[in-house]
Amino acid sequence: MLGTQDILLIGIIVVVLFGATKLPQLGSGIGQAIKNFKKGITEADEIDVTPQKEKSETGGAKKQVSKSED
Repeated sequence: MLGTQDILLIGIIVVVLFGATKLPQLGSGIGQAIKNFKKGITEADEIDVTPQKEKSETGGAKKQVSKSED
């Protein structure tokens, strides 16, 4: 278990590494990440509408052109 001295030592190290002005930004970023993580776990899965890479005539032509340029 962490004691009071251990927590103070960790706090001092964090302040030295990140600086006092960056600590609110760091805390806000961590809080937002935790919030988004919890939201992602509790929400139903969304439908992914990202287009899949398809092999088409234009894709093949682009590959042929790039090979001829080498």
